[in-house]
Amino acid sequence: MKTLSADPMPQAMYDEMRTALVGDHAELDVSGAGSLPSAFPVTELATASMGIAGACLAGLIHGDNRSRAQPASHVDRRLASMWFAWSLRPVGWEVPPAMDPIAGDYEGSDGWIRLHTNAPHHRDAALKVLGCPSDREAVAKAVASRSIDNLEADVVEQGGCAAAMRSLDAWAAHPQGTAVAAESLIHKTFQHPGNIPAWPYDAKRPLSGFRVLDLTRVLAGPIAGRFLAAYGAQVLRIDPPDWEEPGVVPEVTLGKRCAGLDLTQQGDRETFERLLGEADIVLHGYRAGALDGLGYDEEARRRINPNLIDVSLNAYGWTGPWKDRRGFDSLVQMSSGIAHQGMIWSGKDKPTPLPVQALDHATGYLMAAAAITGLTGRLLVGSTMTAKLSLARTAHLLVSHRDTGDITAMPPETPGDLAPAIEQTGWGPAQRLRFPVSITGSPAHWALPSGPLRSSPPAWP
Repeated sequence: MKTLSADPMPQAMYDEMRTALVGDHAELDVSGAGSLPSAFPVTELATASMGIAGACLAGLIHGDNRSRAQPASHVDRRLASMWFAWSLRPVGWEVPPAMDPIAGDYEGSDGWIRLHTNAPHHRDAALKVLGCPSDREAVAKAVASRSIDNLEADVVEQGGCAAAMRSLDAWAAHPQGTAVAAESLIHKTFQHPGNIPAWPYDAKRPLSGFRVLDLTRVLAGPIAGRFLAAYGAQVLRIDPPDWEEPGVVPEVTLGKRCAGLDLTQQGDRETFERLLGEADIVLHGYRAGALDGLGYDEEARRRINPNLIDVSLNAYGWTGPWKDRRGFDSLVQMSSGIAHQGMIWSGKDKPTPLPVQALDHATGYLMAAAAITGLTGRLLVGSTMTAKLSLARTAHLLVSHRDTGDITAMPPETPGDLAPAIEQTGWGPAQRLRFPVSITGSPAHWALPSGPLRSSPPAWP
């Protein structure tokens, strides 16, 4: 397999991803021009991660029948960069803001810290530690007198989400940074349960008939489910009764049915176990041990469904002292040195993150690639796979390829970048950007528009 690209950076990242996944991947043809402005090769990360997801799907198609020519896989680097920002273009309506007014970066007595307060209980935790009202000026005043390391520890101890800004060197020397650097990009284990169900193959919709139980939130995991839905998978997202994320739901529920369950209630637990038992893939993004506390650790999930492809996401990695820590893309960027390096690169005097939430997006496509790799193994050798990924390990991949070289400006969006179809979302009409990935004979297509959380019954169609 070779990668057809004039730029060595996407190929280097792609090759590392390919090594992590293993398998028979299609050739990757890259087109498009321009790069997102950053201290790090964000466009190259977008190109490689979307490309490897497409290549894994091409490998699955080829794996069903070795006499069939392996389809070519193509990715447009410019469109990939744009999808890493926002693919939806509402017509006559607006998506609510994604960030809580209190969320953001604050300067402490000895550096910068980011407070993540989009969830009400995370905001309450930060305000309780600071002892101030829910007002940005009051929060800034309270943070100003605090050591950022101590404040970070206090907010986390209270059940909130915060990250002090560290340099690349400080993170590399930190116990968690050291642990993450030693982890695999994708940690995989395999089982051989026997009695593998048959594959209902459809060349145009290669994931048709596969059921995906999506237990993820915000961006990375939902992006994985959205990719799988593009090629025919039946994706059922499950959320608890009180969870909301209005700023991102229209972007990530494309192609999915969205239901609600309360796993503290016996009836809903029985429904969940039935759905899990009938799924082919489960995607989950809970902190390490969170599902265990609900009684659904890996052993329990395997007992319910021995044939399950189990793909999970964590923020700060699966080993080290922070493996149980709550986290999001923006926090990992602060912890891992990305925001600090961006500040140096841009000449600014405050944290400067990536131009898009690239850790979320790239990890989402890697999760999709892992899920498809698991299906391929189930088809060819009768194995099932458990795969674990993390935002922090994806950050390590990006940082290790940080020589961006000359940056060519990204050409601006044009009407031709939009797919012509109107998507009748749950909020109003919209258009999507054209999808960056193309696979010969298997066009991406979502059968369902994006819709609100808990708008469907908890059942497979």
